[in-house]
Amino acid sequence: MADLSRLCIHTITTRPWSIELAVPYFADAGVRGISVWRDALEGRNADTMRHLIERAGLSVTSLARGGFFTAASAADRLHAIEENRRALEECEAVGAPLLVLVCGATPGQTVADNVDQIQEGIEAILEPAESAGIRLGIEPLHPMYADTRSAIATVKMANDLCDRIDSSMVGVTIDVFHCWWDPDLQAEITRAGAAGRLFSYHVCDWKTDMSDMLNDRGLMGEGIIDIRRITSWMDDAGFDGAIEVEIFSTRWWAEDQVSFLNEIIDSYTRCV
Repeated sequence: MADLSRLCIHTITTRPWSIELAVPYFADAGVRGISVWRDALEGRNADTMRHLIERAGLSVTSLARGGFFTAASAADRLHAIEENRRALEECEAVGAPLLVLVCGATPGQTVADNVDQIQEGIEAILEPAESAGIRLGIEPLHPMYADTRSAIATVKMANDLCDRIDSSMVGVTIDVFHCWWDPDLQAEITRAGAAGRLFSYHVCDWKTDMSDMLNDRGLMGEGIIDIRRITSWMDDAGFDGAIEVEIFSTRWWAEDQVSFLNEIIDSYTRCV
């Protein structure tokens, strides 16, 4: 029987399912972890969702997502900080020990200005995060998103930012979709592991024939990423946490989600 003890699935991966449906389906399939996206909690009591998840025997690995700290105006940056504080409250309510940060980027600003604003935003929410015992995972995004989604485009940039902030509560989220191409990836994973800041790990695949650069990610094994090798680098760096399947795919969302879940488990077993 396949070992699924580290398998976690994001609610966004099976987007057609409500969280009320996803939780029992994941649990019945032998999945042990769930990463909750904030949209899955909309209109719901997060405490109630926490009890639903706990009764099913699942563990919440993280809440996705916070961040988007950059903006041209101070008022908009303050609004982003307040939104991240609300995300931390949702983390507490649903029992998530980690808030994943997609840090943001504002066109017309320099990369340095964006990074400075990201640092200021993270530092502004650091005290409530520390008080609640919630870690903050900086997720580098592929450079194709560097204009509007994240100025943090490499694991090195994430590690450097962690050095600047210098808190044990701030670390790195590694997503193979965003960083598989990076020639410094192994070294930077090792660096993050040595500093105790490898906080979470996301898997999917990069298809060379993507029809959409956001919503056509591949199921593991459908693309070119050497996921087993990257997973071995994570293991060697001391990461022993959940391996989280995060797939944005209009193609897979259009399929029967029970069949998709079975495909996820099969591909996880074969490719991860």
